[in-house]
Amino acid sequence: MIRTVVFDVGETLIRDDRVWAAWADWLGVPRHTLSALVGAVVAQGRDNADAVRLIRPGIDIEAERAAMKAAGCGEQLDESDLYPDVRPSCAALREAGARVVIAGNQTARAGELLRALCLPVDAIATSGEWGVAKPDPAFFVQVVKLAEAAPEEVLYVGDHPANDVGPAQAAGLLTAHLRRGPWGHLWADAPEAAAADWRIDSLLDLVNIVAP
Repeated sequence: MIRTVVFDVGETLIRDDRVWAAWADWLGVPRHTLSALVGAVVAQGRDNADAVRLIRPGIDIEAERAAMKAAGCGEQLDESDLYPDVRPSCAALREAGARVVIAGNQTARAGELLRALCLPVDAIATSGEWGVAKPDPAFFVQVVKLAEAAPEEVLYVGDHPANDVGPAQAAGLLTAHLRRGPWGHLWADAPEAAAADWRIDSLLDLVNIVAP
C-alpha cells in the first residue's frame, strides 16, 4: 500500500525557465546561450550549475545568489511556474487517501514560495531547510520522517534518475520516474530510469497507481 506520495520540485512540479532566465540576464548573456549550456552539462551528467560556471569560471554561486537578491533579482515563484497537472493530481491523491508531500533540492526561499502557493499538500520541505541535498542518503531519511510512513509505503516521484530514482530506492522507497524536463527526457531510457517501479508521463498517472 502507498500511504504517502512525495514529489521532487524542479521539472517535476515547476518549470525551471524562470530560474535560468534570471541567471542569463544577471550574467549578461542571451537566454538561449545559457539554456544550451544547461543542456550540454546535463547531457554530460554534470551539475546543472556548471552551465553558470562555464560562463563565469570561479563564480561563487551562493554569493552571487545573495547579490541577486540584494539587487532585487532574487528567487521568485508563482502559479505560472507550475505544470498544469500539479494541482489536480495533488488534490486527487489526497482524495484517494494518500498523504502528499513535497521535498526537493531547493533553497529555503523556494520552500517559502511553494508554501505561499497554498498547494493541496500536507507538507513541504527543501534541501536548503534540511541542510542536506539529494542524492545524499540523509536527505531520504528526512523524506521518510516527513512522509510519516514506512519507507516501503512511500512513493518518491521525480525526473532525475540519478538524484531521485536511485537514491530513493536505496533508501527503501518506491519510485516513479517522470518523463519531463531535460533530465526526464534525456535519460528516459537509461537503466536508472528503467529501474523505477513506475515510469510516467504525467502526474495524473499517479492516481491510478495509488488508488487502482
